[in-house]
Amino acid sequence: MSEQQTQAWLDELCAALPAGALLGRESFRGQHSLLVDPGLLVSVMKLLKDRGGFRYLADLTALDRLPREPRFLLVYHLWNHAERRLIRVKTEARGEPPTVLSVTALWTTANWHERECYDLFGVEFRGHPDLRRILTADGWVGHPLRKDYPTMGPPEVQNWVPPRYAPPAPAATPAGDEGAAS
Repeated sequence: MSEQQTQAWLDELCAALPAGALLGRESFRGQHSLLVDPGLLVSVMKLLKDRGGFRYLADLTALDRLPREPRFLLVYHLWNHAERRLIRVKTEARGEPPTVLSVTALWTTANWHERECYDLFGVEFRGHPDLRRILTADGWVGHPLRKDYPTMGPPEVQNWVPPRYAPPAPAATPAGDEGAAS
């Protein structure tokens, strides 16, 4: 499909979005991104799945843009197998804790993607059926991919003394070899 055809297809798709949903759009090197209002995220995603043919949520990640507000930008990668198209949907997670609506009702793959995003960035997904940690231990404190996450823990104390090795003694020469001529 030519770039003109792709742009026409994207124009048609964007025109079908709910009013006020599209906050921005960009295309770079054949990759297309939509920035959507977080309050209309589920409506946009449903339209992209039903009318756009994006039946697979390939990935979901977040960007911590500290000190910028809203701090977290979520990036969804949707794939249309039939037409071999990829579209990137971005939205901002606002509030404290940062929160957006879950898309697990649309794609089952969102279940683990959202849990990973929650675990590593602390973004909460309202409506998720089982939002709990997936990569870190249950008692883990904080979210390790946040820019304000401490990168060093308390210093470790070494309570052992490394062994000291004595230099090897010179080898003894056998008796009677001291003046032997060869």
